[in-house]
Amino acid sequence: MKKNIKIVAILLLLPFYIFAGSNVSISPISLEIKQRMLQGNSWRVGCPVGLGDLRYLRVRYRDFRAVSRRGELIVHKDVAKEVVEIFESLYVLGYPIYKMRLVSVYKGNDWQSIEADNTSAFNCRNATGSKKWSKHSYGKAIDLNPIENPYISRKGHISHKASLKYKKRVHTKSSPANKAVLRKDDKVVKIFKSHGWKWGGDWSTIKDYQHFSK
Repeated sequence: MKKNIKIVAILLLLPFYIFAGSNVSISPISLEIKQRMLQGNSWRVGCPVGLGDLRYLRVRYRDFRAVSRRGELIVHKDVAKEVVEIFESLYVLGYPIYKMRLVSVYKGNDWQSIEADNTSAFNCRNATGSKKWSKHSYGKAIDLNPIENPYISRKGHISHKASLKYKKRVHTKSSPANKAVLRKDDKVVKIFKSHGWKWGGDWSTIKDYQHFSK
């Protein structure tokens, strides 16, 4: 009986591992990744989530030259599998992503990560304009192509100069950067929402087009 239960458990897990293959992976925070996070100032003692509750992901994406690459993200363990599924869907869709590195590469500096047009997730920091923890501090938020999908203040201000031309949310060209622009009816937004994620582009007073949170 115990043997049968064990076999059933393995079969239940098998579809995920087949789906993940050698191109994507989910793993606990290793000593190496921990050191990168500490040295990169993206995690420290006192953050609202411990390293044991976070997972390191390798996922596939297509860059702005349509080259297939493997990016890295850190998210909460509760959303790890669905994040892998979401980015696999974006890969199949052909949605272009400029870059995907851990924010520790930029010393935990959100400004620098955005300037590099870096898609990222976990970062132990306060929410923009607030003293409260950001959803990123819990590993349950993702910023996608932040230059093409800027944060716009209540007064319509955009901080990053490279994002100014993307204030108007239109798809007028076939360039990768233009395809990266997120709008309400785009398939990318619908993919995130189908997994229960909320989109900053739906906010009423400010707009954070890059931001998805669970």
